[in-house]
Amino acid sequence: MAPRKLLVVSDEMEVGGSQRQVVHLLRDIDRSQWQPELVFFRNASFLVDDLHAHGVTVHHVPKRGRLDLRFLLAYATLLRRGRYDLVHAFSLTAELWTLLASRLAGKQLPLVASIRGLYLAESERFWQLKRFVLARSTAVIANARAGAAAAVERGNIPLSSIDVVPNGMRFPESLLPGQREHLRTELGAPENRPFGLFVGRLVKEKNLPCLLRALGEIPTGHRPWIALAGDGPLRGELESICREAGLDADVSFLGERNDATRLMQAADFLTLPSSYEGMSNVVMEAMAAGCPVVASDVGGNPELIDDGATGLLFPDDDSSVLSDRLQEISNDAGLRERLAQKALHEARRRYSVAQMVKSTTAVYARCLDAKHASDINASALADSRGDKA
Repeated sequence: MAPRKLLVVSDEMEVGGSQRQVVHLLRDIDRSQWQPELVFFRNASFLVDDLHAHGVTVHHVPKRGRLDLRFLLAYATLLRRGRYDLVHAFSLTAELWTLLASRLAGKQLPLVASIRGLYLAESERFWQLKRFVLARSTAVIANARAGAAAAVERGNIPLSSIDVVPNGMRFPESLLPGQREHLRTELGAPENRPFGLFVGRLVKEKNLPCLLRALGEIPTGHRPWIALAGDGPLRGELESICREAGLDADVSFLGERNDATRLMQAADFLTLPSSYEGMSNVVMEAMAAGCPVVASDVGGNPELIDDGATGLLFPDDDSSVLSDRLQEISNDAGLRERLAQKALHEARRRYSVAQMVKSTTAVYARCLDAKHASDINASALADSRGDKA
């Protein structure tokens, strides 16, 4: 049997968690069973080059505004000429444009929709559109149980109609001898002080003021040194908090980095104080890098972290408990090693790219089997009506 044609749709291909998962999926899918292609509408990055290098066909259909008729016609043409068996869309906009372009193209393609977060800040308008999509999708894949629960509550669909497929991670090679110490020196990490790391955007939902409050509650001279890898609109405000709290010697703003995995391998622990999370790629990357995690007990974090076994959790926005957790992990190298080893073991068992691809393509196969059965039934019904005529 010839490979079935799969089209994955992403509104944009800037570097982000969902986009990395798209690349993992398209690179590692079984080419004897699937012929994968990607279409995106806005903002390319090196991820597109990566796909080209691995022989994946990539289509860029430019979208120049909220309502772009030329874009819609071009996308409909791609769907009509591509003769795809299945479409998997990774965002609400990708889902909506796929439904509209499919109708314009006269195609009834099986659509796999996505739940890739909790969408707590989204408006009722967002959920009206999401419900429209979910009602017209052949399958729905969520990357966390917390996201699936949010879709059940707000999306008016039964839990049984959602497949939970966690993100997949690649596991880095160990640093060469001396690399860890060299990188710590390069970053300015003080000797003989535990090095804690945050990786992510400096935005409200990451709740970095809670981390700074917790750090300020630890006596001077006993604090870990914290590096913030990332940038965002709150950087100036956070720098001001550090100055006013006397934390300048304890916190370093690294800005945007493209070596997050190496940073995790150099750090003693990673902390994520977010107010909400879906399935956090940062937590998963830290687990894969052998970096123990201290994270807020929100969203998908407790799905990833078994408190006290594969990491440490603290209640949302509780700087006092976070302060205790920071001291606990900073002062106990044996604890850090135990958490890191158990987390790495669980990550290899549950969150490999191979497992993510296997689970995702199982959903695809089920969709196509259902479509095949439906086509047979429709054909038999048409034949029956013809005989009666």
